[in-house]
Amino acid sequence: MALSKIPKSPQLSCGDRVLDLSKPQLMAVINVTPDSFSDGGRYFRDGGLHLDTLLSQVDAALRAGASMIDIGGESTRPGAAPISEAEEMARVLPAVEAVAQRFDVVISVDTSTASVMAESASAGAGLINDVRALRREGALAAAADSGLPVCLMHMRGEPGDMQRQPHYEDVVIEVEAFLRERVAACADAGIPAERLLLDPGFGFGKTLAHNLALFRRLPELCAWGYPVLVGVSRKSMVGDITGREVAYRMPGSITLAALAAERGAAIIRAHDIAETADALAVAAALKGF
Repeated sequence: MALSKIPKSPQLSCGDRVLDLSKPQLMAVINVTPDSFSDGGRYFRDGGLHLDTLLSQVDAALRAGASMIDIGGESTRPGAAPISEAEEMARVLPAVEAVAQRFDVVISVDTSTASVMAESASAGAGLINDVRALRREGALAAAADSGLPVCLMHMRGEPGDMQRQPHYEDVVIEVEAFLRERVAACADAGIPAERLLLDPGFGFGKTLAHNLALFRRLPELCAWGYPVLVGVSRKSMVGDITGREVAYRMPGSITLAALAAERGAAIIRAHDIAETADALAVAAALKGF
């Protein structure tokens, strides 16, 4: 891959908190949606947000080893339909506010919507995690104004159609080209390289063969100095390899998490926190952290 190389930094400023990237960090998934593929309806059901359940899960995740909480209000599972800006805001903002008030943790907001980025930053979020890499209207400006770091992810198409026979001539080259273009767009918008993270987007518009090709060459992306986020937890990639349904994909997920950390990933996004934390501790020990 041929992104402009930047000096690696052991610290990432996330609002009023600093994330230590000298060792792999663990991001806990909290989807305040009724329809996410793994935990949909756990924290948002019957048309409302169940804050007690959410806060209890955040507390458990932090005790188990998470250092970041990723809150998302719009499902991006394959086949998911978009929701309105108002609906996403109603789901996400109360969750961000509640977590920020109660816990000393970096809050990541999984959103592509400019207004949600801006309001979440004001409410205490420390990172923007955008599966569309700031391509929605107003997202670049909102991210720049927030002053927060941004994770740019590759996705071919939209969640509603991304898994309909995705095709690449060379998936690694094409993902790299997309990320290079988005890094340049961020620079033009006033977002410096030091605030950027990259995510190759496992499972987003990719077959198992595409995912495996990207995973094998993950060290090439990590070598350019941008912190790399990897999210493979419970995904169809794991199911395709193991033949397991979503509820039984934890062993495969933590295996991939450890391998991603060994290959240089800075942040692992996961559902099974205690188990993944153990896997990352082993990977970190082997790398000498």
